[in-house]
Amino acid sequence: MTPPQTIAALRPAAPTMDAVLSHRWARLLIPSLSDLFFLAALAWLFMGVYGWTALLADADVGWHIRTGEYILDHHRVPYQDLYSFSKPGAPWYAWEWLSDVIFGGLHRLAGLKGVVLTAGVAIALFATTLIRRMIWRGVNLLVAMLVALLGVGSSTVHFLARPHVFTLLLLSVSIWILEADRRRESSRIWWLVPIMLVWTNLHGGFLVMIAALGVATVGEAIEGRLIRDWSRAIRYALLTAACAAVTLVNPYGFGLHRHVLEYLRSDWIRSVVQEFQSPSFRNESMLQFEGLLFVGLMTAGALLRRRQVVEGLWILFFAYLSLSSVRHIPVFITVAAPLIAAEVASWWKAWTARAPKNSPAGILDQMAIDLAPGFRRSSAWPAVVVLALACSGAPFHWPKDFPDEIFPVEMLRAHEAEILNARLFTTDQWADYLIYRHPEQKVFIDGRSDFYGPEIGNQYLRLMSGGWDWQKLMEKHKFDVALLPVDNALSQLLKQRPEWRVVADDGKRILLALRHTPVLPTGNLSPEPRF
Repeated sequence: MTPPQTIAALRPAAPTMDAVLSHRWARLLIPSLSDLFFLAALAWLFMGVYGWTALLADADVGWHIRTGEYILDHHRVPYQDLYSFSKPGAPWYAWEWLSDVIFGGLHRLAGLKGVVLTAGVAIALFATTLIRRMIWRGVNLLVAMLVALLGVGSSTVHFLARPHVFTLLLLSVSIWILEADRRRESSRIWWLVPIMLVWTNLHGGFLVMIAALGVATVGEAIEGRLIRDWSRAIRYALLTAACAAVTLVNPYGFGLHRHVLEYLRSDWIRSVVQEFQSPSFRNESMLQFEGLLFVGLMTAGALLRRRQVVEGLWILFFAYLSLSSVRHIPVFITVAAPLIAAEVASWWKAWTARAPKNSPAGILDQMAIDLAPGFRRSSAWPAVVVLALACSGAPFHWPKDFPDEIFPVEMLRAHEAEILNARLFTTDQWADYLIYRHPEQKVFIDGRSDFYGPEIGNQYLRLMSGGWDWQKLMEKHKFDVALLPVDNALSQLLKQRPEWRVVADDGKRILLALRHTPVLPTGNLSPEPRF
């Protein structure tokens, strides 16, 4: 009889996972941990309690959709305002025109479902590139997961269906290309030039990458001075110049850059638009950002001591931007989180190096090493799942309209006749929604704060607060209907005026009209103005 040991030795060995994945079809069909992270991020962010509708908490996407449809219909970008009666025919830059076309085309193809699915996928891809950049740096998987989740949590402040989702993804990819070139020079670095061409026409955040390249050039010059080699600094200076030059290829030419810079430098914008103000560390996402910022500053000091000047300057520069403006927090996370993770991983490695392999720390460390390769590849499964979502209906609760808890959806539907035949005063966000529902209806002000500027913007603020000249402003602009939050100062003042009457009041929103305005039955909605 053959001994069992001999039988076992004769039995063919089971193929290893590496051997299986050496085949192209296996790599395509077997899901990776990177795929699972992408799908988990998509489910965690957009298939939970608030669902896909959370991406529509800001109605700016409403006028982006209608602008995109205008471009598709007229085959040209607008050069004058399309939506207001307060600045009729004034020059206007649709500086995110390519995003508008994408959103407008998706809306025509699949309604709001197409818009939120695309935005959600872009955000999940951003989260996935973040953790993959950490693994690429050799970061312990457990550390990478912790920092990536904190980074994604910090960035949720801007997880909205707006053009800036493209900046989040493109910035992460572009910084990765730059990081790879710093490790080993490659011609792939010049891919940044066509990326910048597309990015410029998607969102004004392209300036962030120009800044990152500029900081990298300065850092390389400092490092080059230390080792007496200026070649890399010259290379990055040429790359920065090429990327900056290609941004002039847009429908508005240099006028786009002038407009964006004026917008970013505006003291009025910084004082009245919430997303341009400094962060307030009072909610969960801001506390997560605070923790990463603290560790990030420690990381910057360690990097500068090791003469990794570029990375140290990146952290300091984008930390400064994030403290000056909430909208730059996701930018800081995108650039700094992999650097922070690498530094924390070095601390973890120093601690676990002394731990026995069979200790909890040693076991966790070995698990992280074994699982890390699963984050270095992708399969077809993310594309398959996204396609399935695109073709699905229930139970994913795809939005058919904006959320009624935030916008006057039912009230507008119930009182459409009065509102559409009126000179309406409403909040800037509700005006965004009105543009989406009825783009032919002109508004006093909407979310385009860069277009309206301080003249109209300050009038709007004085009206909303019931300022000293509110009556003169109401008469000047010939408002005969007001749709406002019920607890707003102006709505309380109008209720006391005999010439105004309440048309509808649902406890959150109130519709008022001058007495000569036709009045129909009540309907139904609230947030405070963003200005």
